[in-house]
Amino acid sequence: MSTPPFVDLPPHTVAVQLPTAGGPLAALRATPPAGVARRGIAVLVPGYTGSKEDFVAVLEPLARAGYDVVALDQRGQNESAGPDDPGAYTLVQLADDLAEVVDDLTGDGAGTDGGSTDQPVHILGHSFGGLVAREYALAHPARVRSLALLDSGPDAIPGRSAEQAKLLVAAAGFMTSAEIWAEMQKMAAAEGAPQHPDPAVRAFLQRRFESNDTGMLVGMGTAILGAADRTEELAAAGLPILVAAGVGDDAWPVGLQKETATRLGTELVLIEDAAHSPAAENPAVTARLLAGFWAQHD
Repeated sequence: MSTPPFVDLPPHTVAVQLPTAGGPLAALRATPPAGVARRGIAVLVPGYTGSKEDFVAVLEPLARAGYDVVALDQRGQNESAGPDDPGAYTLVQLADDLAEVVDDLTGDGAGTDGGSTDQPVHILGHSFGGLVAREYALAHPARVRSLALLDSGPDAIPGRSAEQAKLLVAAAGFMTSAEIWAEMQKMAAAEGAPQHPDPAVRAFLQRRFESNDTGMLVGMGTAILGAADRTEELAAAGLPILVAAGVGDDAWPVGLQKETATRLGTELVLIEDAAHSPAAENPAVTARLLAGFWAQHD
């Protein structure tokens, strides 16, 4: 899971609730400060055990670059409520939530100036969120100004990450999120894993995990373990696409992400001093990369 470097809201950022048919989704929304021309809207989708806070360190620089940026908790994650039924967390259903969010942000007077902003938006998906973002882009290509896939893969997550997902899915079938967290902490302590130095971040990590709906943990875990390869379909859609990853990413192998980028007609951009969570691990470089990519397609 991603560990944000801090959890206090940055300047120009507020917590909001975004309506969907399945219930409101918690989000953080950063808007350009006074005097900065507004360039467009970007929606950031977190991974399996992540949340909107995974992007907290890139919100202010992206807003200063002129973007109205919205980072979500997907259904069942952190502060967003979700169904107990694991079957309610398929990629299609999660992409439908994203569609409602985009429609709300861009229509019916949702613009920052109080008027309708009916326009395509920039979509970023991190890790499992990349699979959700891809699903949305394939279903609504005309609503996508650009698509960024960050530390995501072409299909089901492989290797050690798959084994971890399988264990989490199994545990969530008979344990509470709080019980799973306690076991995870025992394992981390036994392995000598260091804790984050900021007690506020440590408290947030516990609170976030314990707030996760176990139905979500099973449903999203099942989805990330069974995702189909839709790379050729995405390539055929002809959308502007950024494929990027931390140089030390160990979820989907970097080589596989490079191959996926080639199939999409682009190149993998590697972010130095980062592993699976560049927005948290190297936010300055990640924000510059995203703002530069988005500016090419405004």
